[in-house]
Amino acid sequence: MTRVLVVDDEPQILRALRINLAARHYEVAVAPDGNSALRQAADWHPDLIVLDLGLPDLDGVDVIHGLRGWTAVPIIVLSGRAGSDDKVGALDAGADDYVTKPFGIDELLARIRAVTRRMSTADEPVTVRIGDNTVDLSNKTISGGVHLTPTEWHFLELLVRNPGKLISQRQVLTEVWGDAYLKETHYLRQYMAQLRRKLERDPAHPEHLLTEPGMGYRFQP
Repeated sequence: MTRVLVVDDEPQILRALRINLAARHYEVAVAPDGNSALRQAADWHPDLIVLDLGLPDLDGVDVIHGLRGWTAVPIIVLSGRAGSDDKVGALDAGADDYVTKPFGIDELLARIRAVTRRMSTADEPVTVRIGDNTVDLSNKTISGGVHLTPTEWHFLELLVRNPGKLISQRQVLTEVWGDAYLKETHYLRQYMAQLRRKLERDPAHPEHLLTEPGMGYRFQP
């Protein structure tokens, strides 16, 4: 059974998430503040953490930094902070996804399922379908004679190896091009357009290679 730690200072949200997650066969623990969240994570070893940023004792980003010092447990931020700077800050600190309050429970559950799927398939050979194409990352081949440049492969692999996860613009630029290119966001738009033209059935209406405006990119299987 997947263990989920929910961290929020609003009792009604803790109660609602505990009920909804338990009804879907997750094992749930709750924490009302950052310090108790860090203790719970160390003692209970959850498989996933749902974390509010506006906690009474610690900022949620500081909690993420504290967790990332010793664990790679997936973190979904659940926050009323809707600004892109807050979202990017949380993602760059190590969060795996970001859901804005008020939120729909179905959306949050879908994000949780996506993250847990990624956990369960992380060590499997990566062969995925994008549109009409089969992408084999191990052998760097694509069905139908589609060819990618080395940079396109690097960008695509970063997304595909993290299905459902929101990858920030900063992370893509750092991992694909390097720290010196953090301001070159036009590279992202250009290369994403190229990938869509080569892989999506309808590049103007992509189903798999998605943009989260102002935040980053996501591969949707």
